[in-house]
Amino acid sequence: MSIRPKSRSMQERGFTLVELVVVIVIMGIMGAVAASRYFDRSSFDASSYTEQVRAMLRYGQKVAIAQNRPVFVRLDGTSVALCFTSTCAGQQVIAPSGNNSGSSATVAACVSGTWACEAKPASVTMTSASTFYFDPLGVPFAGTDAVGSVTSTFAKLLVTIAGDGSNRIVTVEAETGYVH
Repeated sequence: MSIRPKSRSMQERGFTLVELVVVIVIMGIMGAVAASRYFDRSSFDASSYTEQVRAMLRYGQKVAIAQNRPVFVRLDGTSVALCFTSTCAGQQVIAPSGNNSGSSATVAACVSGTWACEAKPASVTMTSASTFYFDPLGVPFAGTDAVGSVTSTFAKLLVTIAGDGSNRIVTVEAETGYVH
């Protein structure tokens, strides 16, 4: 039994210095491009606030149905809030988890930490300023419609939220109150 020595090509496997340098340079370029995008929060803020607005509108409709009473939605351009009266004075809907996000913008705009109210981040713009309510059946009514009226004058509502150059639309359908 003779043991054959390993061939030279099997002993010299690995990367060359040129290959390693090229990989490091490419990773540096990718890192520089990704870092600028990573530290720009406006895209993330706009996406997350859009989902918060959708969730709060859906929650308001569900509370109206579950408690068999109107729930008013206040979209004032700086925040979205849910109340049991049109003025929101002392009749605020409690947030589903018992607390809102508690962000500095929310604390400044909403005062109460237990209120179903969220303010928009500073890097985000919201175009709609409107008040409407969901009746006990979950149907949306315009803020000017009398509570208990049978006919709604609510028109399809589009809320545009932007923060990174692209617009995100939150829609409330007129007949059903479907939020998407």
